[in-house]
Amino acid sequence: MKITSKCLICKGRNCLKYCGKQNCETCRRLQTKFMVASNIKQEFSAESPAPFIGRFGYPDINVGVLSAPDNSANASSNSSGNILDASLYDAPRVWSANNYNIPSLVDIRSSLVNSRTNFNVRDARSTQKLSAKMLEVTQDVGMSSKPVDIEVKLKKVPTPKLHFFDINAPMGPTAQLKNLTETSNPNIDSRVWKVVDSYDLKAQDAINELYNKSDSFDENFLSKILSVGMLGAKTQRKLVPTRWSITATDDIIAKQLITEIKDFPVYDYVAYFGGYLGNYYLILFFPEVWSYELFEMYSPNGGVQDGKIQFSTDYENYFGRKEYAEQCAGGYYTVRLGILERLKQLKRQGSVLALRFMTDDYSVPLGVWVTREATRKSVSNKPIVFGSKELLLNYAKIFAKKKFGMELGQVFGKSRLLAGMKQQKLVDYI
Repeated sequence: MKITSKCLICKGRNCLKYCGKQNCETCRRLQTKFMVASNIKQEFSAESPAPFIGRFGYPDINVGVLSAPDNSANASSNSSGNILDASLYDAPRVWSANNYNIPSLVDIRSSLVNSRTNFNVRDARSTQKLSAKMLEVTQDVGMSSKPVDIEVKLKKVPTPKLHFFDINAPMGPTAQLKNLTETSNPNIDSRVWKVVDSYDLKAQDAINELYNKSDSFDENFLSKILSVGMLGAKTQRKLVPTRWSITATDDIIAKQLITEIKDFPVYDYVAYFGGYLGNYYLILFFPEVWSYELFEMYSPNGGVQDGKIQFSTDYENYFGRKEYAEQCAGGYYTVRLGILERLKQLKRQGSVLALRFMTDDYSVPLGVWVTREATRKSVSNKPIVFGSKELLLNYAKIFAKKKFGMELGQVFGKSRLLAGMKQQKLVDYI
């Protein structure tokens, strides 16, 4: 298989067109079509673990809930034949902690039907004059700590199809709602109600307040509350497309962590390595003030064209960045968050060069939660400490060549973070 520079743009969304991958999303879609076809009905009862807010046509967008019809059916059971807990349909941290593989994740997410209708992000009026009660149900699903029991009536039986995304996790068929009813009370934490009822509390402050209070309020949960328009000043609240809310939540939490770690002493010359689902990270720390750079590359040798390594990269210095990370997109923010969480645990700051190696094992796009969890796994492993920058960089070159067949000399030559370290600083004269 030949991987080209187009793969760095595609990132698995149109594999057959560019590189001819056999185990690609198109193949998975065909498999899923037959797997879920017998399990889809026009009317069904289910548990909904998550809302889904679309982005196309913004500000008039599709708003709905994800649910697995007939949870007692075989398609919703795990490999042991037991009925799958509905919360596992939307649980990235649990998937990672239990090392779910790609087929298992595709099987789980393919069962989710996106039952949706049309709303305007600000006034939440349905363009089809449907009851605002549907929006209330969607918001309850977004705020609930547990899946919500619902009854769904669709306009027609949806066509079996698996949808892949670069930011959010895959899901199954989509269909227009005829009616949506809540059949159980949502389990909404009192601390969530507190920030939701605080109309003078900014959205970023609400997210950080919940994130700092409990491990149960992880970034996945917080992004759902943000997406259903329940945070922020009362006059500014609006629905946020799911893919935007995911990146926004990662960014909000990370910016608060950056503020905190800037008060810590600098770290050592350290290397961490690890990965998940074919996404591997070699993360290099330098005893400097905070800065961060990410390089994304395919391996082995797939990203090389005309003797040059093809990569995506984005960077920020001590003062941060104002523009969206266009090249690495949402992955830039997930990796940064995982790194910052580790620095806070260590009570250190540093300049961080993160190198992502995507292998053929990552056969279908599963969303940026994969890069977040792969980073967390990497920095939780035992680090290697070095006595100098030269030793650290030499180790990285040898390791990448042996493990992935990649020559990092070209990458290091393009690094803005490393180039900044060559400049003399005022402290050098003290």
